[in-house]
Amino acid sequence: MRDHLARRPGLGRRAEALAAELLSAAGLRIVARNWCRRGAQSGELDIVADDGGTCVFVEVRSRTGEQAGHALETITPHKRARVIHSARLYLAEEASLAAAYRFDVVAVTFWPDRDPDLVHVPNAFEV
Repeated sequence: MRDHLARRPGLGRRAEALAAELLSAAGLRIVARNWCRRGAQSGELDIVADDGGTCVFVEVRSRTGEQAGHALETITPHKRARVIHSARLYLAEEASLAAAYRFDVVAVTFWPDRDPDLVHVPNAFEV
């Protein structure tokens, strides 16, 4: 169990790197990775990207296999609320000039015997 927990941060970073590559290949410009704000009003965002003037807040979820379900299933109402809260902090702090914004999810499933599967869901949820 401890080995699994010790590997998770590395898998999360790898999933975020793969997601950033996927988004870049799709034409999005990565603006920030692992953006965070600490303090009374804290929040964090996995990836912030620009898609032709649209500010895209990307939540990256990963799983090893699908024994516990698909990574997309981990986007709960609570998680959505946290991402939306963090996006509001980002917009207030970074003074984004984006004409619009959206929330995407990239799910990464790691397999022991093959390359990871990546699923990009644009507009995965709304405010």
